[in-house]
Amino acid sequence: MEGLLKSRRSAVIKRSLVVDGHKTSVSLENEFWDALNEIAMRENTNRSRLVRRIDRDRKNINLSSAIRVFVFGYYLARSKDPAGTDASKAISKNLGEPRDISADDRVQKANGKDATI
Repeated sequence: MEGLLKSRRSAVIKRSLVVDGHKTSVSLENEFWDALNEIAMRENTNRSRLVRRIDRDRKNINLSSAIRVFVFGYYLARSKDPAGTDASKAISKNLGEPRDISADDRVQKANGKDATI
């Protein structure tokens, strides 16, 4: 089992980015960098703009974690809707753009709970 886990470990890659005019470094596993690039391509934007939007929306977590959560949420929504409709809603949900919200979201928001990813 240990050999299997070792083969699945991914290298963490640190990259420098400029977000809203500020240089910062982000450490992510290579698979997350690849996924972030793929999402940007699917959503007709570039990685810098996508990271800037994720950065603006994050609450009390570091940027690396916010990116991982965003990527997970995007692909989770996509797995439920292979056509990508829900994935586009997920990107809007994560990035603060107008979106449709379900009745469950409305109830959670009314109770003071944040239903966003």
